[in-house]
Amino acid sequence: MPDTQEKPFAWGNTRRFNAYSDYLKSRYGFRLQKLSVNAGFSCPNRDGSKGTGGCVFCNNEAFNPSYCQKNGSIRRQLQEGMAFHAWRYRHAPKYLAYFQAYSNTYAPLSVLKALYREALSMPEVEGLAIGTRPDCVDEEILDYLAELSQTTHVHLEMGIESCFDKSLAWMNRGHDFSTARKAFEQAARRGIFTGTHLILGLPSQSREEDLKQAEILSELRIDTLKLHQLQIIRNTPLEKEYAAHPQKFSFFSAESYVDFVTDFLERLSPSIRMERFAGEAPPRFQAGPVFGNLRSDRILQLIEKRLEERDTWQGRLAAR
Repeated sequence: MPDTQEKPFAWGNTRRFNAYSDYLKSRYGFRLQKLSVNAGFSCPNRDGSKGTGGCVFCNNEAFNPSYCQKNGSIRRQLQEGMAFHAWRYRHAPKYLAYFQAYSNTYAPLSVLKALYREALSMPEVEGLAIGTRPDCVDEEILDYLAELSQTTHVHLEMGIESCFDKSLAWMNRGHDFSTARKAFEQAARRGIFTGTHLILGLPSQSREEDLKQAEILSELRIDTLKLHQLQIIRNTPLEKEYAAHPQKFSFFSAESYVDFVTDFLERLSPSIRMERFAGEAPPRFQAGPVFGNLRSDRILQLIEKRLEERDTWQGRLAAR
């Protein structure tokens, strides 16, 4: 890849990567806080439509905040989320209703409209973040989200976890990468703001393949990216696989992960906004090696430090 020698800071600040949080502040003039809601959705690889058991790594309880329970209405969950954040962190001027648990476009359009409208009816809610799968959107849903995007911020987050079909099959995803590529292309043609996420360190692919994904994603028309290191979460098929065959797994240390993500960023298109660099689950859900006591915000600090130490930045080695 070429070393372009083009200096960083092309995003209007002094950070060496394109931060999604900075984009939101620049666009709206204030911080937008995500509030998770559980609308009671399922997934096609859970309900038998494409399979059962779900993705091998998935236990949503490990990632849902305490206030996010499907037995409460969308409005109630958002109200409790606002109270929680005001107590635990600090009050945010506005919020994004984050439909997070499972696949949040996996229902008839009439159901989706009612749920999204309930969230947007609250004056504190500035927009929606919708977590789903690329095989759970169709033309009708995308047309509606494009229409909705004309009046509010809509972030369609279609997780893929890997760009390689062998890994998608190993994870029991129930779709291939061409399905993801098609979904992102259809959304981009409609002007829908999209994001995705990857798991780095899967036993089904090499470190070289992990790194190659930066180039593959750079060719997709996506707006945001979350990176997660492989974690073994309790009460998942992955926990059983790890217990039976631990020799198949090779985990990042905190230091090696910081170095790897720095390499990844160098090869990633500078137009893609980074939303997250590491995953984090409560200790009671962890069943494998973790980064000691390092939280995700500390991992971010170490990555920023490493970018400075190496005098590099997002996109420095990306193909133009």
